[in-house]
Amino acid sequence: MDTYMLPSSLFFIKELLLEDGSSPFGHWFLNLDTQAAVKVQVALARMEQGNLSNVKWFRGIGEYKINWGPGIRIYFAKDGLNIILLLAGGDKSSQQKDIEIAVSRWHDYKFG
Repeated sequence: MDTYMLPSSLFFIKELLLEDGSSPFGHWFLNLDTQAAVKVQVALARMEQGNLSNVKWFRGIGEYKINWGPGIRIYFAKDGLNIILLLAGGDKSSQQKDIEIAVSRWHDYKFG
């Protein structure tokens, strides 16, 4: 019988870098309080393993909802088959603005 090793992750998670080398997602993440940052880290680990059950897809991007505190959101897109590109983060209070920013960043990344 053959033995097959499963990959340790289904997706590789990368942060979008702007032309100046900055990461909008990284900037947002570094400004979270400790509890929120832990929730986001757990969500990213789940995404990396292929668990996208908390994701709503629209306009080419995904919105991962974390039902805790202010309603944290992670905005991303799939680049190819196995890369998740982090575009933005926010919460329920800035949801519409964050969606527009994420869609714009994805469009700029994809179409230059």
